[in-house]
Amino acid sequence: MAEVPITRQRRPIPWRTIPYEAKPSLIAGSLAGERPVPAVRPGPARPASVLAPALNRKASADWISTHINLLRVTDSLMVAGAVYLGSMAAGGGTLLDGTSAGPAAAVAVIWMAALEINRTRDSKVLGVGADEYKRVAAATFRVFGLLAMAAVVFSINGGSALVTVSLPLGITALTANRWLFRRRLATEKAKGRHLSRAIVVGEPEDVRYVVHQIRKKSGPVYQILGVCLPGSRRGAKFRVDDEIVPVLSSTDDIPRTARLATADSVIIAGPLPGGNRFIRELGWQLEECSAEMVLAATLTNVAGPRIHWRPVEGLPLMHVDIPQYSGGKHILKRVVDVALAGCALLVLSPVLLLLAAIVRRDSPGPVLFRQERVGKDGRTFGMYKFRSMVVDAEERLAHLNTSNEGAGVLFKMREDPRVTKCGRWMRKYSLDELPQLWNVFTGDMSLVGPRPPLAREVNGYERHTHRRLLIKPGLTGLWQINGRSDLSWDEAVRLDLYYVENWSIAGDLLILWRTFRAVVQPSGAY
Repeated sequence: MAEVPITRQRRPIPWRTIPYEAKPSLIAGSLAGERPVPAVRPGPARPASVLAPALNRKASADWISTHINLLRVTDSLMVAGAVYLGSMAAGGGTLLDGTSAGPAAAVAVIWMAALEINRTRDSKVLGVGADEYKRVAAATFRVFGLLAMAAVVFSINGGSALVTVSLPLGITALTANRWLFRRRLATEKAKGRHLSRAIVVGEPEDVRYVVHQIRKKSGPVYQILGVCLPGSRRGAKFRVDDEIVPVLSSTDDIPRTARLATADSVIIAGPLPGGNRFIRELGWQLEECSAEMVLAATLTNVAGPRIHWRPVEGLPLMHVDIPQYSGGKHILKRVVDVALAGCALLVLSPVLLLLAAIVRRDSPGPVLFRQERVGKDGRTFGMYKFRSMVVDAEERLAHLNTSNEGAGVLFKMREDPRVTKCGRWMRKYSLDELPQLWNVFTGDMSLVGPRPPLAREVNGYERHTHRRLLIKPGLTGLWQINGRSDLSWDEAVRLDLYYVENWSIAGDLLILWRTFRAVVQPSGAY
């Protein structure tokens, strides 16, 4: 289908002819050239195409409400169980007496209240990012911090046992419970259910970027109904990557568009004609149709922990902290690296020995492959891998440059003739990279970080790309869990720079968890 150009018209759009459809299949049909007209019943009844989204919206809200209530019940059971086991431990295997059971019951009630007060079951954080887990952990540690102080000050019987037993059991059980409910919610959203129905508005380039970012995420959150562009007309087609997104209206009539499309959210992708006053009044108008206004930050590579709001006489100022490349956080990161890498080397030693025997048997040459890589501050180090290529792979590289399928300065081939038989499946599941645990243990690398580059790659870096070398390279990272070699060079650099400036211990743990999924279901590994 030919794409209709976006024209700069300011004339309001006659809304009686807009074919809003509830089902994505009908929207797709309208993109193919069909123009279904909603059937209107006699009398005051509303068109079915308007009623259907409203009914679906109510059904989705009911399902989410039930989901939250079930989560509230199971959280309460987990808290009660953890406190019960802590009470049993305090009583030497028997329940505490009446004078001691009271504090235990109070802890359970306060704990459940803290989970509620900290909004750990807010629909906006369920199944999205790590914020849900952070809120659960924050509420739990606050309760037990107060309990520990009260146990010392008031000599509460069994208080120490509640802290040492109930705290680890409770935080583990609550995290596991949230993970199971997150799987349930993700399964529903993968089927296109219970997504926030959204309209994206702004200038074409801003809208294109926001829609692209929303659609590429593995965990769906928004269902993009269409876009509103300045001066555009209804019925035009707007291309994002290889897909066509319908243009619903110009930015002159966003509130009516949101109401007729029964949108849950209106995403402001960037500056709009009319400036800040227009956006302020738009927020007031969207209240009438219960649509939430979402502002997409135009600051790239800046994460939440670095952003702080400081109101000054009614003027909300957004402060962005300077990235820290040393200090206490990095010391803690090193401690975590040593502990986890050391444990992994011990636990996986039988697997490492088995893989070494397979490599030795598969083809002549050494078991391990040592390659010079560039680490923090440009220092080089020897990175270890199980050999997955023939011994003279480096000499053959010059003859394969014309077949390069890699992005930017990277060399990659899907069917690289230098890869050995066992090397293909080892590379697919990243097993060849397990010896890098030794690099992590000795301090050349970190468990999570930017991809360790070759010297020839660094020589081809642009000026800003060298910022990848401000911290240690990682065994895994955002590049690893977002498609690896399938990523474009610009996207790979963007992910690494984002990590360098915004990393956190909680974020590292989340990346490690997602790495396990990426290894089991590999993408872009060749």
